[in-house]
Amino acid sequence: MTTPDRIRAAAKEIADLLCEKNEAYGDSALHPAGIFSKLNAEEALKARIDDKLMRIKNRGLDDATEDTLNDLIGYFLLLKIARKDVTSKDTITATAHPWPGQND
Repeated sequence: MTTPDRIRAAAKEIADLLCEKNEAYGDSALHPAGIFSKLNAEEALKARIDDKLMRIKNRGLDDATEDTLNDLIGYFLLLKIARKDVTSKDTITATAHPWPGQND
């Protein structure tokens, strides 16, 4: 298997994991319920990343913590999406009202 094939296979594995978890958790990574925590999606994902990094720092990275590596990769992908969501909303808002007072 070539390196590009291996990259695609690893990426697909993470994508499949994210889709399964998204279904199980009701899209809470990008649309937090806000029941207990009031963090927005981006900040909540950063907190989850911090937790996973601390687990690796404290326990190392081996077969027993391999799921932590997969979770981290997934959280970084979700963070990338969350950041694009914010940028898209900012662009839509700026496009809808390019100058203060216009269309008021």
